[in-house]
Amino acid sequence: MAPTTTKDQPNTQAPTLSTDAVLKPSAPVPADVHEVSGIEFNDYAGRDVTVAELVSDMTTTGFQASAVADAVRIINDMRRFRDPATGAKTTLFLGYTSNLVSSGLRATLRYLVQHAHVSAVVTTAGGVEEDLIKCLAPTYLSSFGADGADLRRRGMNRIGNLVVPNSNYCAFEDWVVPILDAMLAEQEASKRTAPRDEDRLVWTPSAVVARLGAEIADESSILYWAQRNSIPIFCPALTDGSLGDMLYFHSFRSAPAVLDISITRDIRKLNDIAINARRAGMIILGGGLVKHHIANACLMRNGAESAVYVNTAQEFDGSDAGARPDEAVSWGKIKVGGDSVKVYAEATVVFPLIVAATFAKAGQKGGD
Repeated sequence: MAPTTTKDQPNTQAPTLSTDAVLKPSAPVPADVHEVSGIEFNDYAGRDVTVAELVSDMTTTGFQASAVADAVRIINDMRRFRDPATGAKTTLFLGYTSNLVSSGLRATLRYLVQHAHVSAVVTTAGGVEEDLIKCLAPTYLSSFGADGADLRRRGMNRIGNLVVPNSNYCAFEDWVVPILDAMLAEQEASKRTAPRDEDRLVWTPSAVVARLGAEIADESSILYWAQRNSIPIFCPALTDGSLGDMLYFHSFRSAPAVLDISITRDIRKLNDIAINARRAGMIILGGGLVKHHIANACLMRNGAESAVYVNTAQEFDGSDAGARPDEAVSWGKIKVGGDSVKVYAEATVVFPLIVAATFAKAGQKGGD
């Protein structure tokens, strides 16, 4: 009970209710927790700080800095794994959305494919065509505030704070249509010459992407290196972009014949890669189709052992894009007890840091 006061006797004792609330005793701190600490730049006086050192010091910073450090740890664990009996490595699935290829992050993605750091890729139609279009003409920096009506009058297409001249897509059409013509001719020839129906040429999205990678002959291209290194690029929504426009227009030019593209054979191929993996890992930048397509392939083996998500989506709307790794555990897409993290950040900011502290760091030291 709070003490009473009189006119001549002031209250000198705080209310018990308040002291109990403010001065509540703490339970013992568990022995395995880490003290919060930040980057102590004084420790690097007189020399440059490496990215690997910077990210390592972010481990105990908290918030998304610690998530980035976790992503680096998980990826390095994926890379170090070797099956003791067979020497098999982690089968690493990389997923990314088209906007990241439109941005300068394309160079980082190309690096991973160029040096065969990943086993398979899943992307969108834009992730395919934007890579090819950049081989033909550049994308430019603009502003998030650029006026859409003015850009439309000038034949400019805005992607965030980037712009792509419409002439780039015209150049892409000029480049891709002869290839589609050749692919259609090969398809129709196989119908005439194949001894059995099952021997006929059947195009799949990954086969189309590999063909485009073989044709581009440009070392700045993700597709070019994927084709050279036999890394399949899966694109189940191949028609959802400029490529779809080109296939639509091509269907009129080639009528009554049409280029047939089967997605069924590709889902078999992707799922088989996951099923046959000794250990599976996922690195997924962005959400939507690429995130679910990789995770669902890993469901076929009762989950991946490791997963790193990087996106800005939130989970409150129930979308798969915003779902945290623990939701994937409930579906069997990440193994119970698997190692995973979601980094809530925009990929162009953090993914170069992650690669610099993992794949690029190992490459600089002669690692695989």
